[in-house]
Amino acid sequence: MTPELLARYDGVRVPRYTSYPTAPHFTAAVDAVRYQDWLGSLATDTEISLYLHIPFCESMCWYCGCHTKVVARYQPVAAYLEHLRREIHRVADVIPGRLRVRHLHWGGGTPNMVAPDDFAGVMAVLGDRFDLTAGAEIAVEIDPRTLTPEHVRAMAGAGVNRASLGVQDFDPGIQRAVNRVQPYAMTAEAVARLRAAGIAAINLDLMYGLPGQTVDHCRDSADLALSLKPDRLAVFGYAHVPWMKSHQKLIDEAALPDGPARWRQFAAIADRLTGAGFEAIGLDHFAAPHDELAVAQRAGRLRRNFQGYTPDGSPVLIGFGASAIGALPQGYVQNAPDFHAYAAAIEAGGLPVTRGLPLSADDRLRRDLIERLMSDLAVDLEQVATRHGLGSDHFDPELPALDDLVADGLVKRDGRRLTIPAGARPLVRIVAAVFDRYLMASQQNGTARHSRAV
Repeated sequence: MTPELLARYDGVRVPRYTSYPTAPHFTAAVDAVRYQDWLGSLATDTEISLYLHIPFCESMCWYCGCHTKVVARYQPVAAYLEHLRREIHRVADVIPGRLRVRHLHWGGGTPNMVAPDDFAGVMAVLGDRFDLTAGAEIAVEIDPRTLTPEHVRAMAGAGVNRASLGVQDFDPGIQRAVNRVQPYAMTAEAVARLRAAGIAAINLDLMYGLPGQTVDHCRDSADLALSLKPDRLAVFGYAHVPWMKSHQKLIDEAALPDGPARWRQFAAIADRLTGAGFEAIGLDHFAAPHDELAVAQRAGRLRRNFQGYTPDGSPVLIGFGASAIGALPQGYVQNAPDFHAYAAAIEAGGLPVTRGLPLSADDRLRRDLIERLMSDLAVDLEQVATRHGLGSDHFDPELPALDDLVADGLVKRDGRRLTIPAGARPLVRIVAAVFDRYLMASQQNGTARHSRAV
């Protein structure tokens, strides 16, 4: 990519496509009553995935884009967990049978804000109401700064077998600039404790585009991350969206790298990771060849959902907790983001869903196309159309919109087959956006606000 091309696309803002249609298009057309109907219609042999959202942290990382809040006392967390347990029981009461769980993910916020006994208690409720099979992946996002030996023992005892640790950058100066001071030794100790307890699969998160960050910072952080021998790494570009997350106003915008600098930072990390034998996965993940994510990509069954790239092919994702998003065959649902509204719905005897989106036939068609493009970096438009009972030329009217992207090297087109060149991997979202009808409408009415493409 030339500096001129990077500068041109730096101003493009597009969704991350962890779903299609994306969450900004959810509406109140899907409420708790409709969600209950969808849950009740699930077949008893359906394999599902579960997501639990813990929206609390001890301090706010200024780059954070998650739904979370800082608490100084445990009482709000304990009260929240009581409502979370009640929500689990309520959903399980509606579902026809004790469904098998293929994947369970604790996200946040900071899941290890939950006291060890409470973590074990919630896992016991889940094990009582759902069939947590021996082969299920149970993953937890972890902040090494607050991880204790008691947390590790509780997680291992509850069957956790994968841990995702936030790192971002190991440089102390960059850490101070984003209010997340986390020495390398602290992260290394957390990894050692987890592995010693039998939690063998380790994910690490790195970021580029942070204030004051350079290519050397990114390269050094990648090398230190590799020294911890992780199984997967996610490499996220910092999304500066202060209109959505007011705490990001504390970041010095003048210190943020521009588009070409961000590109060089990502490339430096990617070169280090692939040079060490990791396989590039989709937009921004890297996995060791033995990891299930790499295995799924080679087999053509890589998926993308609200937790990012996953080998999990479950047709149902049930989200628990404030702001949690779920996906069912009929469409998407989202719980109330506001803690008080979430708690009030539970106390009133209902489910806390406040919005969502029923999927149309066109939504399913384009979701299939965009997921394959985001996951495989290639898609055969004719095959997608045929899979959905449409003519092979269904997407032909949209092909001219790709002409400029083809000319700029963001995508190659061979008839109706699209392929993203390796060098354009970080810009795959721009190509996917060509097929996003909701984005086109929001751009026309001026309501589209997403993270930068580079």
